[in-house]
Amino acid sequence: MHVYVHVPFCARRCSYCDFAIAVRPTTPDDTYVRAILSEWQQRVGTSPLGAADAITTLYFGGGTPSRLAPASLSQIISEIANTRPLAPEAEVTVETNPEDVTAEKASAWVAAGVNRVSLGVQSHDPAVLAWMHRTHRAEQVPAAVAALRDAGINNVSMDLIFGLPVALDRDWARDLELTFALGPTHISLYGLTIEPHTPLQHWTDRGESVPVDEERYAAEYLRANHELARHGFEHYEVSNAALPGYRSRHNSAYWSGAEYLGLGPSAHSLVAGVRSWNAREWTDYAERSVAGEPLQAGSESLDPGARRLEALYLGLRTNAGLAMEEIPAEACAVWLRAGWAEAVAGRIRLTVEGWLRLDALVGAIVHS
Repeated sequence: MHVYVHVPFCARRCSYCDFAIAVRPTTPDDTYVRAILSEWQQRVGTSPLGAADAITTLYFGGGTPSRLAPASLSQIISEIANTRPLAPEAEVTVETNPEDVTAEKASAWVAAGVNRVSLGVQSHDPAVLAWMHRTHRAEQVPAAVAALRDAGINNVSMDLIFGLPVALDRDWARDLELTFALGPTHISLYGLTIEPHTPLQHWTDRGESVPVDEERYAAEYLRANHELARHGFEHYEVSNAALPGYRSRHNSAYWSGAEYLGLGPSAHSLVAGVRSWNAREWTDYAERSVAGEPLQAGSESLDPGARRLEALYLGLRTNAGLAMEEIPAEACAVWLRAGWAEAVAGRIRLTVEGWLRLDALVGAIVHS
C-alpha cells in the first residue's frame, strides 16, 4: 500500500509554482491534522486498496511539509500506522526546505519514523534563488544536510531546476558540482516550465523574462546526465537518478502503475482503476472536512485507451522501458536509427536523447 499526504502550506509562492499551496505566515497544524486523520479513517475504512497489506511507502509532499511542527507530523504517522501497520522496511519521506532543517527537527523526524528526506535545493546561486522566490539561502543547504546526517537520515534526495533564462547567468556546471559535493543519494532534475497564472508567466508575457532555447535546455539536461553517470548515479527515470539501492520507491510505484491513496487538498488516488482527486484549495478542503462533506472533487474510470496511453507514457519514462511488442515495429525502427531508443533483452527503452522527446514520441504512436 502506498500513501501520499499533501501538505499545502508555504511561506511564499515560488515564481514558477502552480501547485496547490496555501501561503500562510503560520501553519494551522491542529486543523490540518484533524482533517487529514479524519480523511484517513474514512478512506481506509472504505477503500479496497491493499485491505490486508502494510504500508510500504508513505510520502509527505507539498507545499512544504517541513513547516508542520514535528509533533504534528509524528501524530499523523502514528495514527496512520495504528490503523494500517508500516512495513518493517517502509520508506517514509518528507519534503523539506533547507531553512526548515534543524538538529531538533531532524531528530524528531527520525523518532517519528522518517527515513528519507527530499531537500528543495533548486540552485546554489543566491541570485537565482532570489529570482525563484525561494525562501532559503545557499549556505543553509550544507547545514541542512549535515543536520539530517547527524540525526541518522542518510537517504537524502535533492531537487535541482535546469533550463533557466540565460539572462540569469546561472552556472549549471557549478550547481551540479556543489550538489554532488554534498553527497546526496538521489537527485531529481526538473526543467523550468512556464505555468499559467504564475509570476514567471507574467514576467514572460511582459518580456521581462525570456525562456531558454531548446538547444541550451537539451545541453543542460545532457550535461546533468553525463555528470550523474560519472558520479555513480543511475538515471532511472526522466527526472530522477539515484545511487544503487536509493531509488525513490514511492515515486517508482507511480511509474509502475501501482495503486495508491492520496490524502489532503488536491491529492490524487488510484484505486481499482478509478482515479479520484480531492478539493484543490486548502480552505475548501478544510471547510468540507469540518462540515462532514465529501472531500473528493471528482473521479474518472480509466477506459482501455486511457490505460494504454498511461502505460506507454509511464513505461517509457523509466529505464526499464517496455516490451518490444508494445511499440509499433515502424516506430521502434525509427527510434533505434535516430538514437532515441535502444533494444535490450526484448525491451525497448528510451535513451537520454529520447527522453528529451518523450511527449512527441508517445503522441506519435498513439495517433498513428
